[in-house]
Amino acid sequence: MNTFCGGNLIRLLRTGSEYFPALIEALDAAAIEIHLETYIFSDDETGRRVAAALMRAARRGVPTRLLIDGFGSKELAAALIDELRAAGVHMLKYRPDISPWTLKRQRLRRLHRKIAVIDASIAFVGGINVIDDMHTPRQVPPRFDYAVRIEGPLLAPIHHSATALWQLVSWTQMHERAPHKRPLPPCVEPRGGQRAAFVIRDNLRHRNDIENAYLEAIAGARNEIVIACAYFFPGRTFRRALIDAATRGVRVVLLLQGRVEYMLLHYASRALYLHFLNAGVEIVEYHRSFLHAKVAVIDNRWATVGSSNIDPMSLLLAREANVLIDDAAFARELRASLGEAIELGGQPVQAARWQRQSHSLPMRLMTWVCYELVRFLSGWSSYGRAREFR
Repeated sequence: MNTFCGGNLIRLLRTGSEYFPALIEALDAAAIEIHLETYIFSDDETGRRVAAALMRAARRGVPTRLLIDGFGSKELAAALIDELRAAGVHMLKYRPDISPWTLKRQRLRRLHRKIAVIDASIAFVGGINVIDDMHTPRQVPPRFDYAVRIEGPLLAPIHHSATALWQLVSWTQMHERAPHKRPLPPCVEPRGGQRAAFVIRDNLRHRNDIENAYLEAIAGARNEIVIACAYFFPGRTFRRALIDAATRGVRVVLLLQGRVEYMLLHYASRALYLHFLNAGVEIVEYHRSFLHAKVAVIDNRWATVGSSNIDPMSLLLAREANVLIDDAAFARELRASLGEAIELGGQPVQAARWQRQSHSLPMRLMTWVCYELVRFLSGWSSYGRAREFR
């Protein structure tokens, strides 16, 4: 069960154009401590702006901790890392060993979540990496993604999760921990009227929490389910839940990536299209730009925003973080934003047309090879859940 708490003030942030100004404003106002976690930290204009804010905070004496993923941020320039550390930013890499010759499942366990906690009083959670989202080659920018800004009692689990992971990585890599000025309890005073829960996925006690949150909400849906997901390859249980919902008369809409970004998953996911379409699930491909969102709205009441895709990497291996929001006004706002995206950049997939396309020999061969390969890799890395992806 997910622990919802009331009294929160949660603001939806659409794309980096809303997220990064809000994040940098909070960093510049920080007085006590900063935690920032991200999968990708890019050495581009946006990355430099965020790095500059982190360095300003460190120079004025704020303990500033930056945790990046060793694979996602593998191209981050050493010069920028040195600059950050010279300014006093405490910086660690999560699983820095990314040797392609090491064929171990552990190297696939990535830090994929995107969290910032400032002064234990403001938090940001979502799917937006520290990267220039106006850089979308051959597409109309910006990159399509979401985050939320949070104040209120939900800070307690978010702050605990960020500090605990920093300590874990610091200890395992034998780094000194950045000292606190003083013990800092999170600010949990009510700031608004929204009920919300913070859910994570790790490889210990929370392996299935995000997936189970989705499944619980889908099972309770009565009118509509809208899911926007960049990388979509659900297991059997998730597929069955969506089809069961459509069968009982719930409108189910999947807004998925239309462009080819990662060929293997792109074609593997398309092997599932006809299965969904024949069950009455609507599929809309987003072609306007890069779709990087991982959000959902159910019955214009329940919503989630976070880092977790519905694919084997997110559901079986990576560290992820999502916020669940039980609030009609927030859900309607997110639903309206998704509706606008569908209207401006979506192309509905028609069952009859897709059936004709998918029966061409090149398409059948490509989808079959990719589908079987993803199934094999999912089973190999699934730690006891292999049948979910068979």
